[in-house]
Amino acid sequence: TFQPGTYRLLTEMSAVGALEALADPENRLLYRVTIPEGRTLNQTLEIIADETDIELADLQRAVEDPSVYGINPPESEAYIQPLDGYLFPATYEIEPGESASSVIQRMVQEMVNRLEARDVPPDQWHEVLTKASMVQREGLEEDFGKAARVIENRLEDEMILQFDSTVTYWENSFGTVWTTDAARANPDNPYNTYYYTGLPLGPIGLPGEGAIDAVLSPEEGDWKYFVTVNLESGATSFSVTLQEHNGAVALLREWCAQPENDAFCD
Repeated sequence: TFQPGTYRLLTEMSAVGALEALADPENRLLYRVTIPEGRTLNQTLEIIADETDIELADLQRAVEDPSVYGINPPESEAYIQPLDGYLFPATYEIEPGESASSVIQRMVQEMVNRLEARDVPPDQWHEVLTKASMVQREGLEEDFGKAARVIENRLEDEMILQFDSTVTYWENSFGTVWTTDAARANPDNPYNTYYYTGLPLGPIGLPGEGAIDAVLSPEEGDWKYFVTVNLESGATSFSVTLQEHNGAVALLREWCAQPENDAFCD
């Protein structure tokens, strides 16, 4: 039994030797690329380019038109990447010489398969993935259900969402939980949920199944606020009232005031 793919063979091998080499999976040439949950589309393309023989420019061209892959997000010239959020984060086996569009197609189809398995209709994909991408960026998976509920509660009460992750996404500043007053008040950022009401323009990264499931079935509760109070462990406090939330923010600032935590609070 032979598996289709690319194999390492020697020049001038005997026919028997070639057959034996083709039957040995150790001789198969294959790139195994892992895309972590929460990465943005641009970060994902860079990972693929770094770990395969596909050029970054080819990958960037391959994602310019989402409709090629059957994806039609709401039209807007303000998107950072209209296909962001529609690629499923996982480990992929990529053949040497495989085209950029083929890889993107497989990743998009993986996400579509997950959505269809959960009976999410196509006209709801964009909203579900936008919410799930926000949940994915906001702490521990065990808290995803609560974070999803906060989104629903704030939208229901017509509150602005105030997610720092939507601000940093547009600024391309990752690895920090802090945003400045100026960044939060910036009307030029179309993803700024401190300035604009409702959901951001689109997904801010690639959500995994845990975040998608949390959005489809949020945990029951009245929380409207949350903040990570320990940036090392990811421990997060969820609050119903602003007073409770301000107390949690004070705990975070107290934690960051400890010199041993400086590396997490820059």
